[in-house]
Amino acid sequence: MLYKHTIAAIVGCAFFIGAANADVTASSSTSPIAALEVQMSSLFAGEQTGLNSVSSARLQQLTSLSRTATAAGLPNGFSYTKQWVNSQRTASGNSEWQCLTEALYFEARGETVKGQFAVAEVILNRVDANNYPNTICSVVNQGTGRRHACQFSYTCDGKPEAINDQAAWASVGKIARRSIDGLPRTLTHGATHYHTNAVSPSWSRQYNRVAQYGVHLFYTQSYPARSASR
Repeated sequence: MLYKHTIAAIVGCAFFIGAANADVTASSSTSPIAALEVQMSSLFAGEQTGLNSVSSARLQQLTSLSRTATAAGLPNGFSYTKQWVNSQRTASGNSEWQCLTEALYFEARGETVKGQFAVAEVILNRVDANNYPNTICSVVNQGTGRRHACQFSYTCDGKPEAINDQAAWASVGKIARRSIDGLPRTLTHGATHYHTNAVSPSWSRQYNRVAQYGVHLFYTQSYPARSASR
């Protein structure tokens, strides 16, 4: 095996250097090569045991997730799952992160992870569009205070915006953080609108429906993207 030859070469060099100062002899029972071979064999055996303990279905799932993420330009190891979200460290940020986290909490905390990422995409797509404000907080609060003018219903439903589910807040905070940090928007094809399947707003008959995740349906408009130099 390759590692045997590598180990033998390294130890052989050490013996050659040491021989300049003294005669060195070693029995097979005390040979450093033999000892290293035993350790390496034990290491590989342990890895093989670990792999054998994973079901073939799980290995196939992990491989599939990796291929899907790579094909979509997503980071290695990323997946739209609760397991991935739970594995991320606690998120924090400035007012822009706070506004996106709040919007996800009140608009989509009961949605699937993919649905929550999709809602985040819509908000960030609006930030990048010509006919919407160019900050997250301005997009989320557009029309707030004017009857039937708010863009996100929770901002004008008259209910106090209390955060009672800390686990859900922490989860959507991680999603907001990753979305703001530049996760490729692969879910909604540039959508700027969404609604739940419990309602049917008039604009939904005019725009192009491009996706559905959980109970949320997503739509695009036709307009040029704002220049990146804004």
